[in-house]
Amino acid sequence: MVIVITGASKGIGLALVKHYIENDHTVIGCSRTKPDFEHEHFCHYLGDVTNYDEVQKFAFEVANAHPVVDVLINNAGAASMNHFILTDPRSAERLMRINYLSAFACSRGFIRLLRKSEHPRIINFTTVAVPLNLEGELAYGASKAAVESLTKVLSKELGSFRITVNAVGPAPTKTNLIANVPKHKLEKILEQQAIRRFAEFEDIVQVIDFYMNPKSDFITGQIIYLGGICR
Repeated sequence: MVIVITGASKGIGLALVKHYIENDHTVIGCSRTKPDFEHEHFCHYLGDVTNYDEVQKFAFEVANAHPVVDVLINNAGAASMNHFILTDPRSAERLMRINYLSAFACSRGFIRLLRKSEHPRIINFTTVAVPLNLEGELAYGASKAAVESLTKVLSKELGSFRITVNAVGPAPTKTNLIANVPKHKLEKILEQQAIRRFAEFEDIVQVIDFYMNPKSDFITGQIIYLGGICR
């Protein structure tokens, strides 16, 4: 398979890169910084996936090297925790651009290459913050709610092209994304889960592998949250 992963320079994105390289896939990454990882089956592009012109250029360069893309994983994302009154509108706009508009732009940019695949997949990232309606995460939750809407609508609009569109919503995962979140707030989130622990990379990749499986051709428009939600 040829797999495109955004936000590939660190955290979950880089872990996904290494996982699929180890499983003999060709991986193409994109992020604003270069990852500290090289492999003959990994090609990385520097770019801002919130900029549609840069996304179009990225997709064009990928097309020159690979006639088909099998999987697009829209992993690029950012988080922020702040009370609504203390949230700068510019911060809310930034989150919407990184979390939602990047997924929109990349999904649109790679449609032509995905349509050529036998089992084309788009896999997005959301968060348990959406169903839990977490206080202090309004801007972040809203941007990910937009990703969920994108997932569901695209699954209908792209169904005739055999492109499945699904999303995974991890529980809190120990990456840079939550590095500045106070411990007591994280513990409060974990208390609302059926399984009260942090998500591990293996938990996330199990869901993505399931979506990618050729036998999952009939599964689309779905969102799987990790950890169980106790509301």
